[in-house]
Amino acid sequence: MKRFSEKMNRPIGVIRTYKILSDGRRQIGAFYLPGDVFGLEIGKEHQFSAEAIGNATVLVVRRSAIVSLAERDCHAAQELWTYTGRELHRVQEHMMLLVKNAQQRVVSFLLEMSERLATTDEVELPMSRQDIADYLGLTIETVSRTMTQLVSDRTIGLPSSRRIVVRNRRVLCELNS
Repeated sequence: MKRFSEKMNRPIGVIRTYKILSDGRRQIGAFYLPGDVFGLEIGKEHQFSAEAIGNATVLVVRRSAIVSLAERDCHAAQELWTYTGRELHRVQEHMMLLVKNAQQRVVSFLLEMSERLATTDEVELPMSRQDIADYLGLTIETVSRTMTQLVSDRTIGLPSSRRIVVRNRRVLCELNS
């Protein structure tokens, strides 16, 4: 919640939530960036594990404290509702990736990260290609091959393995449809 996060100096780091499937594969559910709220669940046990990607600062708040604050403060309740709505939207968008082909999945991911992480057309991805593959339900080879094709098509640039330059956003958006 905003009131809680304002008490922190500068949130840093990225958190990935994931689940290990019965066949040993890892499915990443989400990437949470500084300022994002995660772990709001109904049950006593979380459905996904959470892990920092690199150094991260996480503010932990007891569910009972959030519920109590929301009961007393309608602004806090509205913020909680907003966070919950954003999370539902994110989950729905992630679910829709499953009906897209590999190129559309990678393009969707790059556009999402560009919107969430960058103020310019250059994006420094904090996650590895393996993380991206596990998030998109693809192999690392497919993610790498798709990015190489996007570079060849001059829609993105790859100055390094984690730095993406969006060269033609219009074409990326068309590929995402």
